[in-house]
Amino acid sequence: MTFDASADMTHARPVEPSPLDISSQQVENLLHTAVTLVRKHAGSVAEGPVAPKSFDSDEIRTWLGSYDFTAGNAADEVLADVAAGLARWGVHTTHPRYFGLFNPTPTWWGVAGELLTAAFNPQLAAYSHAPAAVEIEQHVLRYLAARLGLPSSVAGSFTTGGAEANLSAVVVALTRAFPDYADRGLAAAPGPPVLYASAECHLAWLKIAHMTGLGRDAVRLVPVDSSYRMDISELRRLYAEDVAAGRVPFLLIGTSGTTGGGALDPLPELASCAAEWGLHLHVDAAWAGAVAFSDRLRPLLAGVESADSVTVDAHKWMSAPMGAGMFLSRHPQAVAESFRVSTSYMPADTVGSDPYTNSMQWSRRLIGLKVFIGLAVTGQAGYGTQVERDSALGELVAQRTAERGWRRINDTPLPVVCVVDEAADVLSPAASWAWHCAVAANVVESGQAWLSPVRLAGRAALRVCITSYRTGVADVAALVDELDKARARVGAPA
Repeated sequence: MTFDASADMTHARPVEPSPLDISSQQVENLLHTAVTLVRKHAGSVAEGPVAPKSFDSDEIRTWLGSYDFTAGNAADEVLADVAAGLARWGVHTTHPRYFGLFNPTPTWWGVAGELLTAAFNPQLAAYSHAPAAVEIEQHVLRYLAARLGLPSSVAGSFTTGGAEANLSAVVVALTRAFPDYADRGLAAAPGPPVLYASAECHLAWLKIAHMTGLGRDAVRLVPVDSSYRMDISELRRLYAEDVAAGRVPFLLIGTSGTTGGGALDPLPELASCAAEWGLHLHVDAAWAGAVAFSDRLRPLLAGVESADSVTVDAHKWMSAPMGAGMFLSRHPQAVAESFRVSTSYMPADTVGSDPYTNSMQWSRRLIGLKVFIGLAVTGQAGYGTQVERDSALGELVAQRTAERGWRRINDTPLPVVCVVDEAADVLSPAASWAWHCAVAANVVESGQAWLSPVRLAGRAALRVCITSYRTGVADVAALVDELDKARARVGAPA
């Protein structure tokens, strides 16, 4: 039987206009509404609480339940309602008195970059589909590598964040250490592989070890010294024990800017150990990597130029919108071997830079445009000035809290300040933790500022981190005042 296409088309149903295609005027109204809401939030966020005193998940779900998706709603009403919900139920990391984790106020250049990325929607899996987009990202990565002292031949990719970048580092390190790993997996290792990281490192390494089949026991958390940096003598002790036990070390991780206390592991010494033992050296500089933009502070990263791979997050100290991790490696061949794949439905990789063959991701968005635009507009000097300004504010926090009787327990030039109440500090670890947690919760509940409790090598403290470029001297003063009020409300440690 022969199929007659023309005969079939005579009975085809008429094609209706797409419900997803809107007029130019509707587009203009939609974007105008969105921009108005965003500007209103940015202009008013500092006037309200940093976080809600409480929230009720049932109330939020009831609100969302009004959208049963059986019928459409007016776009401007939906946008306004969603903006109100986000404002009501969430910690405002864009508030100038948010002194919490590394969640910055995003620059407007980054926000504009996200809009362009969403509108053009380039697919970065294949170079031939988005050559300009791929080259934009690679241009940024090569520039960052140069600031870190890495070679121009560096291989790199933008990632969803530091965890993915660090996962990439483990895969590349395994590929380098065990030639048959790509095909045989961990069976290619002559014994149980192990890796080393500071006990104060970001514990995403445990999740990564789980995901890669290494097992969480493969992560050897090295004790720290009095400055909360990796203790080299303890590292050597653990290494000797592992080798004697038949385990196979393959990766050494240095953290530049620990999450808890902003400690900078001794990278030159770690580089010496890695060279002596033949280990892959990875530097997790997810936060502090941005000091590379400051000529004055860049020496804090001394030793990073010896790294085999590096992680930096632009959505931390470069104030890019979430998420924008970056992975760099001085071993392009190992990266290519780690992520190699071939399939008939993808274009042939004729230039050696198809992102799907050089990263964990396959289909992926243009992550790096928001970073490119920020750098293109402000230049290196703008980011360098910002990290220097934030570091100065960190010194001011340390000074002002000391004047009020708080004692700083971490030693870092980075703007993470961890303080204790001396009377609480001498209590049992559990009692000290409970008291410092109560003070932190009291500050947060006041709505005047946001900070967190932290344990450094088991020692309870209050953690203050400068993370927003909108934070100023007046915000530091307000935080210190609120700390004193919270201490008085909680009562003397006992």
